[in-house]
Amino acid sequence: MLDPIATHLKLSLAALERATRDVTLLAAARKIAEIIIAALRADRKLLIVGNGGSAADAQHIAAEIVGRYKQDRPAYAAIALTTDTSALTAIANDYGFEQVFARQVAGLGRRGDVLLALSTSGRSPNILSALRTAREHGLITVGFTGLNGKTLGALCDHLVVAPTDDTPIIQQIYLAVAHGICDEIEQTMMRETAKK
Repeated sequence: MLDPIATHLKLSLAALERATRDVTLLAAARKIAEIIIAALRADRKLLIVGNGGSAADAQHIAAEIVGRYKQDRPAYAAIALTTDTSALTAIANDYGFEQVFARQVAGLGRRGDVLLALSTSGRSPNILSALRTAREHGLITVGFTGLNGKTLGALCDHLVVAPTDDTPIIQQIYLAVAHGICDEIEQTMMRETAKK
């Protein structure tokens, strides 16, 4: 009989190993870190959206940016648009669930901000709508998805594609990539602070 826990860990490890050898993924992640650093330097912010587990990941990533990743340092501007229940429910009630993130992007986003869209499927209507709105308002659009989510790519300036189609493992990979990006942001910004 197969052990589901050991099987999941083996599948996760194999996908992470594929990610470490995926030059396209690594190049995209490095570019995304550069873009977020440039936005933060310019007093812009990172907005993050996702549904379900990806909503939790959006909050996790925002917390790493605003709070700290590994070092005590100044706070940087990041907002998970998944957390304001009054806004989410009012927008869903008045405009439909497809608009829950787009309306927030329209109200909070400014030219030069970065929108990070997390979608394992790459086809969630509310995520695609948020990306369209971000483009209309001059935000830089970034997407994290899996092998079957490349539809998202048409609306993203930069895209990370996890090398799997297994939803939980996609989420694990893009959270690992996000942690690497948080580390790069923190190290780079701290070096700049130390020089001042």
